[in-house]
Amino acid sequence: LIHCGDFCREDEDGASTIRDVDRWFGEQDFRLIVCVGGNHDFALEEVSRRGESPFRNAHYLVDAGVEFDGLTFYGAPWVPELRDWAYFEEAPEIDRRWAMIPTDTDVLITHVPPYGTLDRNSRARHCGCRALAPRVERIAPRLHCFGHIHASSGVLVEPKTTFLNASMVDRTGRVVRAPYVVEL
Repeated sequence: LIHCGDFCREDEDGASTIRDVDRWFGEQDFRLIVCVGGNHDFALEEVSRRGESPFRNAHYLVDAGVEFDGLTFYGAPWVPELRDWAYFEEAPEIDRRWAMIPTDTDVLITHVPPYGTLDRNSRARHCGCRALAPRVERIAPRLHCFGHIHASSGVLVEPKTTFLNASMVDRTGRVVRAPYVVEL
């Protein structure tokens, strides 16, 4: 199970949401659960900055990876341009973060999409990360999962990489899509 961030809502208690999500993770029947934070996850970012692990029932990845069944998973939550939101990084720091992604990554999990890939908002504007795109192209992971841009939810199969914008909600936060299932 892969979650690409945005667990929390501004109108909810973040600590309570983290506990609820962790409890939900613990109820899921998956051998591996990995996740990253998103720009709405201020509480998650705060827990992480204190050096605490927010989840007992999932691998929370911040510039980190985990190996499972011969696959290397790597996750990073960083978001450009949204200065007043969680996990914001500006250049050159975001460039440094993306450069940390190992070249042998099989499954890349980010919150933001790479620029030009399943990244158009409701006004058809590309909102992906320009700095992430060349790194993903160079690494060519088998699967790149992300969310963030709700209007571009879907799957794009390219020769080297399958891209998955896993956003399940509309701009109001209402669940409008089922989870995606991908087999590697």
